[in-house]
Amino acid sequence: MQGGTPTHEWAIVPGGAYLLGGLDVDANPEDGEGPLRDVVISPFRIAATTVTNQQFAAFVNATGYVTEAERFGSSFVFHTLAPARVRKTVRRRLAAAPWWLEVKDACWRWPGGRGTHVLDRQDHPVVQVSWNDARAYCEWAGVRLPTEAEWEAAARGGRMGERYPWGDDLTPSARHMCNIWQGSFPNEDAAEDGFHGTCPVQSFAPNGYGLYEVAGNVWEWCADWFSPAIEEGRSGRDPQGPASGDARVIRGGSFLCHDGYCNRYRMAARSANTPDSAASNIGFRVVAADCPKERPA
Repeated sequence: MQGGTPTHEWAIVPGGAYLLGGLDVDANPEDGEGPLRDVVISPFRIAATTVTNQQFAAFVNATGYVTEAERFGSSFVFHTLAPARVRKTVRRRLAAAPWWLEVKDACWRWPGGRGTHVLDRQDHPVVQVSWNDARAYCEWAGVRLPTEAEWEAAARGGRMGERYPWGDDLTPSARHMCNIWQGSFPNEDAAEDGFHGTCPVQSFAPNGYGLYEVAGNVWEWCADWFSPAIEEGRSGRDPQGPASGDARVIRGGSFLCHDGYCNRYRMAARSANTPDSAASNIGFRVVAADCPKERPA
């Protein structure tokens, strides 16, 4: 860190034409993954890793920033990551997904509730940060969030049209390439990839551009508003998504993704959440500020 501001390790993404989207047979139609589209993107620099707890702590220490989860007084935690004593503070379970618990005081410092401090996870991705929190960090650090097109072009690492950054086989030669769920979701994570919950940001091999953990580990906020419609700013040169919306794009999947529940660790896969939402599996990655600016919020 220099002068209290985090130093990011940058990966260079060359400008040019990129083939984005996908036609995966297990795609989620409501997400608007396809069709395949040619997009022209200006060259840019993107962080090799997601923002870590250490980097986010530097921001908070320098500015006194209070995240939205802290202001709300609670956030959502996956049930197996909430210690027994923490479960006593559960305010509610989501009816449609009862494995998500609204836990009192859960925030970036205590991602699973009080008693689950990040002091021993400084090199893990910061979680429990909303899109608004991520933008506040960016303004302080002199960076920005990637557009969705930038994110996908960078995450593919130069391999166009394939399911994952390393090819089409999820576990080539029976080797785990990312941090996702193995076992019976939502109660039994076999952790065959070596991790239950988040992993350090450089745990698996980087992609062709030098980016780590673009599949699995944590969802990553993008600058764009979400729409399943391809016509809404998702093609052409340096697309920036719709002009407005209700939710922001998240990409990459997380440690909770499983082929029987959420298979969105594929490169074409996408999802969304409201800008004030936070959870124990959402973080963010940044782009250098000297690249073209995203659409104003």
